[in-house]
Amino acid sequence: MNHLYDALMEGRESSEKVFLRTREKEPRTFTFADMHRMAGRMARALHRLGARPGGRVTVQVEKSPEALALYLACLRGGYVFQPLNMAYTPAEVDYFLKDAEPDVLICDPERKAALEPLAEAAGAKTVTLRGDWGGSFYMLQMVQPESFQTVARGADDLAAILYTSGTTGRSKGAMISHENLLANGRDLADIWRFSEEDVLIHALPIYHAHGLFVACNVSLLAGASMIWLEKFDAKEIVRAMPEASVLMGVPTFYARLIRARGLKAAARGMRLFISGSAPLSPALHEAFEKKTGQAIVERYGLTETGMNASNPLDGPRKAGTVGLALPSTEIRVTDPESGAPLAAGEPGMIEVRGPNVFSGYWRMEEKTKEAFRGDGWFITGDLGYFGADGYLRISGRDKDLIITGGLNVYPAEVEAAIDAIKGVAESAVIGAPDAEWGEIVIAVIAPEPKARLTEQDVLAALEGRLARFKQPRRVIFVDALPRNAMGKVQKTKLREQFGG
Repeated sequence: MNHLYDALMEGRESSEKVFLRTREKEPRTFTFADMHRMAGRMARALHRLGARPGGRVTVQVEKSPEALALYLACLRGGYVFQPLNMAYTPAEVDYFLKDAEPDVLICDPERKAALEPLAEAAGAKTVTLRGDWGGSFYMLQMVQPESFQTVARGADDLAAILYTSGTTGRSKGAMISHENLLANGRDLADIWRFSEEDVLIHALPIYHAHGLFVACNVSLLAGASMIWLEKFDAKEIVRAMPEASVLMGVPTFYARLIRARGLKAAARGMRLFISGSAPLSPALHEAFEKKTGQAIVERYGLTETGMNASNPLDGPRKAGTVGLALPSTEIRVTDPESGAPLAAGEPGMIEVRGPNVFSGYWRMEEKTKEAFRGDGWFITGDLGYFGADGYLRISGRDKDLIITGGLNVYPAEVEAAIDAIKGVAESAVIGAPDAEWGEIVIAVIAPEPKARLTEQDVLAALEGRLARFKQPRRVIFVDALPRNAMGKVQKTKLREQFGG
C-alpha cells in the first residue's frame, strides 16, 4: 500500500471524469485516469534515470498539468518530491542541490545549460519538462509502458521536502511525510465540505504548500475537479467563476479581484472563497464581503505543519482571526520564555501538535531540536492568542520575517547578499506595509566611506543572486545604522522611520 497516493486516487484510477481542465488558447482536459496513467509513466521514467524509493527529485519547472502529474509520480514511485520556486536563481538552486543530493533534477529547458553542471556536481541527472508537451523528460515518459506497480510507502515515509527561508540565511528543508499530508488533507476536505460536485479555480503556484498540498490534495481526496490557470489573472478568474464553486488564494488575489469588472455577478454562484499564506486585513475581508456578499474563509498554516486552523464554514467567519483548530490538530499559546500554557486572551507563542506536523529539518538535528518542545509541540515562531470565542488571533511573528505576496522573505539572507556588494559597509532589511502585496522589501544601507553607490547599483548586483521576490523594492542610504547599547541594529527604529 502507498499511504498517500492510494488515498488520493482511491477508486478513481480508471475514472474518465474530468479532473483538470486548462484555459489556454487551446484548452486541454485531463481525467483522473489520465493523471494516473501519466503518473505511472513518469514514475517509471524516473526509475530509468536512477531515482530510487526514498531518493529526492528536485523540480524547478513552470506550472502545468504535467508538473502536477510529476508530483503524483513521485508519490507513486516512492520518491521524495522537492519543488522549487521558478524565481530561484542558479546560485540559490545550487544550495538546494548540494543540501538535498537528489537523484534527478527536472528543470525548464531554458534553464538546463545553467543548472546541469550544478546538478552533475551534486550527483544528479538533469532532464527537462515544459507544459506544452516539451522537454526531454516529457518525451522519455511518453515511451514508457503505462503499467507501473505503485511502490509501497508507509505513514512515516517522506513524501516531500519543502525548503523554508532560515533566520540565519540558510534555508531549511522541512521533511513532510505521507501521513502529514493525508491527515491534513482529510481534515480540510471535511471542514470545507469538499465533494465531487466542487470545481476549484486553481491559480496558485504548485511549488508552495498552499497550491500543491492544500488545493490539489483536497481536490483529489474529494474527487473534485479543477480549472487550471498557469498564473493569477483577475479577469480570467472572474470569467471562470460561473463554471466553478471554490477559489483558494492569497490576500493579494482578493485585493486585485475586488477591482475586477463583473466580480459581483460572477461570485454569486461560488460557494467558498479561501485565503491563506499571509494575513488578510479586516478591511479587505469586509470590503470583499460588501462587494460580493461572500465572507472569505481565512485559515492559518505553515510549511512545516500544513494547515492548523480555519474559520468555519458554518458560523461566523470573523475578520482578523484565523478561526478554530482543525479536528486533528492541537493548538496552544505559551509564555515565550517558560513555555507555560497561557489562558484565553493572553498573547504568547503559538505551538502546534498533531499528525500534520513535520518530523524535522533535513540534516539539521540542532534546528529540529530547537523547534520542538520535549512533549512534541512544534514552536511556530508566530505570536497570538485565543479570544473568549475560541478563535485564534495572530498578533505577530518572528519580527524580522517579511511576507510579500504570500511568500516568506527572511532579511538575513537578503542582508548577506547586499553586504557582499563592493562599497557596502552594512545593511538592514525591513518590511513595509503595502496594500497589494501585504509587505514590500526595503533595504537600508550604510555605504563604506567615499563609496558612490546608487539604488540601481545595488539592484543590479542582486540580479541573478536572489529570487526577484526577495529583492528590495526600495533602497535607502544612511550614514550609519542605529544601534542599541549592545551594538545590535535597531530595526524597530528603521521600521518607524522608513516603514511608511
